[in-house]
Amino acid sequence: MKILKSLLLGMCVALCACTSQTSTVQTNDKGTQWEWKNGTIIVKTPERPAGQQSVIGLTAPKMDDVRVGFVGLGMRGPGAVERFTHIPGTQIVALCDYEQSRAEGCQKYLQKASLPKAAVYSGEKGYEELCKRDDIDLVYIATDWLHHFPVAMCAMENGKHVAIEVPSAMNLQECWDLINMSEKTRKHCMILENCCYDWFEMNTLNMAQQGVFGEVIRGQGAYIHELSPFWDHYWKNGENDKLGWRLDYNKKHRGDVYATHGLGPVAQAFDIHRGDRMVTLVAMDTKSVVGKDLVEKRTGEECDDFRNGDHTTTLIRTANGKVIEIQHNVMTPQPYNRLYQLTGTKGFANKYPIQGYALDAKQLSASGVEPQVDNLNTHSFLPKEEMEALVEKFQHPILKKYGEMAKEVGGHGGMDFIMDSRLVYCLQNGLPLDLDVYDLAEWCCLAELGELSMDNNCAAVEFPDFTRGEWNVIKGYKFAYASLEEEKETMDKAKAFTSKLKEKGAEDWKQESGEK
Repeated sequence: MKILKSLLLGMCVALCACTSQTSTVQTNDKGTQWEWKNGTIIVKTPERPAGQQSVIGLTAPKMDDVRVGFVGLGMRGPGAVERFTHIPGTQIVALCDYEQSRAEGCQKYLQKASLPKAAVYSGEKGYEELCKRDDIDLVYIATDWLHHFPVAMCAMENGKHVAIEVPSAMNLQECWDLINMSEKTRKHCMILENCCYDWFEMNTLNMAQQGVFGEVIRGQGAYIHELSPFWDHYWKNGENDKLGWRLDYNKKHRGDVYATHGLGPVAQAFDIHRGDRMVTLVAMDTKSVVGKDLVEKRTGEECDDFRNGDHTTTLIRTANGKVIEIQHNVMTPQPYNRLYQLTGTKGFANKYPIQGYALDAKQLSASGVEPQVDNLNTHSFLPKEEMEALVEKFQHPILKKYGEMAKEVGGHGGMDFIMDSRLVYCLQNGLPLDLDVYDLAEWCCLAELGELSMDNNCAAVEFPDFTRGEWNVIKGYKFAYASLEEEKETMDKAKAFTSKLKEKGAEDWKQESGEK
């Protein structure tokens, strides 16, 4: 009898514990509500506010010319300004930075291109006045991380499309707010993930979409980039700021705070929110050694509260049973590595540290390339001749269009220019953008979800559904294109606009210099 009572008591305690775990809602320091369910952390997905609609496949009226305001002209912004001077049908209307001198300094790119001077805004809230202008269509945001969100919200509230450098949102609340604002205003909110436009990634995506690797079941990506040459160059807010904004952020926040370079290209190959979705993640990090030491050397004080580990690993499982591995490390000495890798049922693609493809003779031949060597198998990468033939056959159409010009203009080898050109192309032709606000949220949320996992003994965390149930509406990731006739008409108008703009700019700069 005593044994039976003990068993019943134990069962009651276990039942109560289980009930408590699944029903108690908790809130983290970012205000995110979550609860346990069957050993998994569940994050609340808020209902779509009344009157809003999905922006999957969002289009806006065609723009003969795209008028742009740039906010944030420190490390990344000036390069973006210079690139836009090479894109027909664009006008750089305004330049804004916290420090006026940096905004003024970008006028040199306009002068070099014989384009009219831009209006200049500066100070802590200078971007607000820029966003209120009625002659700007797109606000291009390249500030420090903490200002990506407020500038984007202000721009969309004032009827502007936005393009935001990475990471575009720093927590789940910012992700949801950007989604709601984009859905409410029907304005584009693009994440500027340039790695989606690199040569290997684009060609490999094309191969994957045409079945070269069979079914892709596993992907790998990373941002492994020791930042020791750069820590001293990140903007500091006054003399008392010893760390700079990026090191300070890593000190205060745990998780993969820069996941999008690695995740973006893999997510495209996996058709995320276009037939599949990320369902669950588990994250794990090392202790902080290098990060802690960086703070102590710069402040002269002991640091025992550095939140981010030197190396973070995140494993993700999708609804279709596929797995993604993402890594982050900006601390330890090692070669640059984005670890881009796709594992398929019939082939394999790998970019770092060795770039190549692995296909056997049968699959290579089925892909339209006849092998020139005997006994070709997947135990090693394709020989050079076969690899070059495969890349030539599957060169992405976007690279064919912009690749040569991109190499001349530059920007991380040209991928920045391809990204910017595609953004303008879609706006000018009234097409959906390549990257939408749901991509933004899905790729940026790894930071807070990973933090939740690691702060709870590396528990599984369920992804919220940022599309609110519409992740399976579109089947397969696609780029939008205008017809050849529409492309030509649009480009003719763009070139004519830029030609007139350059005439005016040349005259303005001539008067500026006092020439007759």
